[in-house]
Amino acid sequence: MWIGGVLAALLVVDLALAGILYESAREAPQAMRMEAAKLKAQEKLYRADVARGQEIRDSLTEARKESDAFYDSTFPDAATGYSAVEGDLDSIAAKSGLANESVKFKQKDLKDHGVTEITISETVEGDYPSILHFIDGLERSKNFYLLRDLSLNSSSVAAGSGGIRLTLELQTYFRT
Repeated sequence: MWIGGVLAALLVVDLALAGILYESAREAPQAMRMEAAKLKAQEKLYRADVARGQEIRDSLTEARKESDAFYDSTFPDAATGYSAVEGDLDSIAAKSGLANESVKFKQKDLKDHGVTEITISETVEGDYPSILHFIDGLERSKNFYLLRDLSLNSSSVAAGSGGIRLTLELQTYFRT
């Protein structure tokens, strides 16, 4: 009798396990479809990230070319830079009708940047409209100038006509 009870218990356990297997087998395709849809969405996001990364890589190449062109066309070579800048400043002053009193240079090497920083101190004298033309000429110059400091004083050169002495501190860079 106890053998019949054990067999009946095993039959109940078998039926319960068969029910569990049936339910899990019935839900498995639906769960697998949901997992596949989730994976496809992730794949789409990853592909978009890779495409964006490639776009950035491609634009860096173009940006590097533009940067090199700017560097070559804007910054004079260190070997000829001083004479080019001094000639440019003299030309701008002459076109503006100013007397160029002095130009001084101070050099600072910027290691690992491929440039030398040049600080230029310049003093010019003339009337107010000429000063404005001079500053406009600096802005329009093919050379790159950063205006760091500017001061105006009265001048004795053009005493009767409201002469002004303009002292500038500019920065520029030479290729090294």
